Order: sequence, then C-alpha cells, then structure tokens
Amino acid sequence: MTEISTSTAARRKKLRRAALQAFLITMSVIWVLPIAWAIYTSFRPYDQTAKFGYVSIAGTYNLDNYVNSFNQGQLPMYFMNTVIILVPAVILVLFLSSMMAFTVSRYSWRFNLILLMVFSGANLLPPQVIITPLFRMYLAIPMFAPLSDNGLLYDQYIGITLIHVAFQMGFCTFVLSNYMKTIPKALNEAAVVDGASVWKTYWTIILPLTRPALAALATLQVTWIYNDFFWALILMKTGAKYPITSALNNLQGEFFTNNNLVAAGSVLVALPTLIVFFLLQKQFVSGLTLGSTKE
Repeated sequence: MTEISTSTAARRKKLRRAALQAFLITMSVIWVLPIAWAIYTSFRPYDQTAKFGYVSIAGTYNLDNYVNSFNQGQLPMYFMNTVIILVPAVILVLFLSSMMAFTVSRYSWRFNLILLMVFSGANLLPPQVIITPLFRMYLAIPMFAPLSDNGLLYDQYIGITLIHVAFQMGFCTFVLSNYMKTIPKALNEAAVVDGASVWKTYWTIILPLTRPALAALATLQVTWIYNDFFWALILMKTGAKYPITSALNNLQGEFFTNNNLVAAGSVLVALPTLIVFFLLQKQFVSGLTLGSTKE
C-alpha cells in the first residue's frame, strides 16, 4: 500500500513539473515571438513585405533598413541627447538615494519610518495623474544659463533629468536602505570611536560596502531611464532635443509608415540597454541576492 501511494505521489510530482515546464515554455514563446518577428521584419525591404505580406517568409533580406533608419532618423544626435539626460540622472539618483538610505537605515529618529514610507509611496503615483500641474510648474520655474536656453525648466535636458531623479529615488532608497540594514552597526560605532564624521562614515565605510547593490540599481536605472518615452514627449517641444526613444517617431511619415524601417530603428535603439545588461549581468544578479537575507 505504501509503495502504491509513493508511486502515485511521484507520478503527480512529475505531472506537476511537466505542466510547469510546459507553461514556462509557452509563456517564453509568447514573450519572445513578437521580438523575433520584429527582428525578422527589420531585415526585409518594404516592397517584399508589401508583396508577400508581413506573415510570410519569401523575399530578400539585407541591412538597408538599418542603414536608412540610422541615417534618416539621425540616431547619433538623439543617442547623444539620451546620454546628456541619462548619465547625470543615474549618478544623482544613486548618490541622493544612498544618502537617504544611509540616514534611515543607520540612525534611529522620530520620522525615520515615515520618511521611508513617503519615498517608497511616491512610486505608487502614476505619472499621468500629476502631468498637468507638473507641466504648469515647468513653465513657471525660472532656470539660468547654461542649463537653460529659454530661461525656463520646460524644454530643457535638466528638466527631464530632474523628473527622472524625483521618480526613481523612492525605489532606490527602499532597496538601498534594506541592503544597508544588513551591514553591522558595529562599523558605525567603531567609526565614531575613531572620530570619523557622519559624512566620512557614509563615504568611506558604508558606501563602498553597497557597491553590489549600486551596480544592480545602476543597471535597472539605465534601462528604465533610457527606455522612457513619456516625460520627454510631454516636457519638451524641441524635436532636436528629444532622447532616442521619443525620436523614433521621426521614422514615421505623416501619411505612410514603413514598419520595416521602424522595426530596424527599434532594434538599434534597444541594443545599448542589452549591452549594458550583459556587461553588468554578474553584478546585477549578485546585487539582487546579497542583502536578501540577514545573518
């Protein structure tokens, strides 16, 4: 009787595992298929697609769409716009959120938890809810040269950088504060005994220990800020200042859109984030796992 129940349990376990694997394979195919089809479409001339249809295999394949999208879309200029916005935004987010996380994780004071909840809760607010007052605020806030060429925060690189910093700080503060809580507080006490200031304790002791978490967050922030489409579209009016994702609209015509050309441009735009992820993959995984448990 025991052998029968054991074999039945083993059979059920195998069935559950097979069902789980089938589900994961199905979801993977559903996720990858549109991307694979976009890459396939990017290699086909539009006349071949128009002749045989999008759901077809016949025709010729070349790199003309990539060359045309790179030149016609002026991608180098828009890549540089993205770098101007992205680099200071990531640096400011990590720097400010690490200081905030250091404060709420290493010291006990009255508004400690409330402040962390405010920073974390800000991520739950949809950007579309505040876009009208934010748009009016950007039109009203003065900005001096050389950060602004029109005297306002609106239609400026610094404006897009600041809004990314404001929206990303909550998540980074939450992650870094949890990570810093796993660092022994004896290090702070030893630093105080040695006469180290609060800044020196943060900069020379705690911050170097958070490098894995900072690397993981840097990977996420580069991906999220790079892929943003919404803020530049709303808070900028000069097309030559757009970041690369918003500039993909330039590949669309007023009366006709070459989807093969757009597919090639989208693949080119996606490459930098893939390169960053693969280069920092090891740090990204280690940063997510370290600090997940306490000793």
